[in-house]
Amino acid sequence: MIISSAGSYLWGFILDQIIGDPRGWPHPVVGMGKLIAWGEKYWNCGTSRLRKLRGAFLAILVISFSFLLTADLIRGGAYVHPWLGRALEVVLFASTLAGKSLLDAGKTVSTPLRQGNLSEARQKLGWFVSRDTSNLAEAEIVRGAVETLAENFVDGILSPLFFMAVGGVPLAMAFKAVSTLDSMIGYRNERYQDFGWFAARTDDWANYIPARLAVGFLLFAGWLKKLPVRHAYLIWKRDAKAHPSPNGGNPESIVAGLLGVRLGGINIYDGEIHHRAEMGDPLHELTWRDIVACEGLIRWATWLSFIFFWLLIFITRETC
Repeated sequence: MIISSAGSYLWGFILDQIIGDPRGWPHPVVGMGKLIAWGEKYWNCGTSRLRKLRGAFLAILVISFSFLLTADLIRGGAYVHPWLGRALEVVLFASTLAGKSLLDAGKTVSTPLRQGNLSEARQKLGWFVSRDTSNLAEAEIVRGAVETLAENFVDGILSPLFFMAVGGVPLAMAFKAVSTLDSMIGYRNERYQDFGWFAARTDDWANYIPARLAVGFLLFAGWLKKLPVRHAYLIWKRDAKAHPSPNGGNPESIVAGLLGVRLGGINIYDGEIHHRAEMGDPLHELTWRDIVACEGLIRWATWLSFIFFWLLIFITRETC
C-alpha cells in the first residue's frame, strides 16, 4: 500500500479539483502546524549552533512522523478492508494538493479588482502573502497575486503530484510536512535564521526537480493557449537565476514571459523595503485580466502534469 495505484492517483486528484480544502474540515497540515509550533516554542533558544541542531531535529521529526503515520493509516485501513485502505489513500493524497484552493485564492483577488474594489483586493491578497498590502496600487496587487499563483503551482500542485508518483501518499505527505515547516520557520530573520535553516534548505531540495519540470509543463500549457512560448523561454533563460530562491525563478519567469508582464520589484515586509529581482518585460500594464490569464495557465499546466504522472504510474505499475 506504500506505492499507490493509478486509480488512487486519479481519484485523489479529482477529489481535490472538486472540493479542495473545505473550511472547517480536518486537515493534516493543522496537526503538522501544532507540532511545529510546539517545537519552536520550546526549542528555539540557546546558542546559534544549538538552535540549528534543534531546528534540524524538529524538521526530521515532523517529516518522519508524517511519512510513518500516513503509511500506518493506509496499512491499517487496508487490514480492516482493502477498500478502506484505498479510500484513505485517496483522501490523504487529496489533502496534499492545493489545486482548487490555489485557483480560488486567485479569484478572491481578481473579483474585487474587476469590481474596482481595491480595498477588498488588498485585504484578500494579504491572506496569501507576507508582504504589506495595505497601500498597494492595482498593478502591485495583480503582481502579488500572479507571483503567488506561479510559485505555488510548484509547491502546492506539482511537487505533491511528483512525490505521490515516486513514493505514494506517505512521500507526498512527507513533502507536505517539508512545505509546512518552510512556511512556518523557514524565514531569514533574527528569529528563524538559525532555527529554520534546515527546514528552508530541505524545502529547496525537495522542490528542485519539480520546479524545473514546471518549466516544461507551463511552456506546453502556454503553447496550447497560443501564448508567446519562445519569448517565455528566453525570459526564463535570462531571469530565472536572479530570483532569491533557487526554485522560485523557474515558474515565475515562465509565467511572466507567457503573460508579457514584469514580476518582482519592491516589496515591504514589516516596514522594511526589500527589492526582489525583476522577471520578464513589461509589455503591458498589469490588470486583473492577468490574474485570470494566470489562473487559466495554471489550470492547464496542472492537468498536463497530472496526466503525465498518471500515465507514468499506469505504465510502470499497472501492467507489471
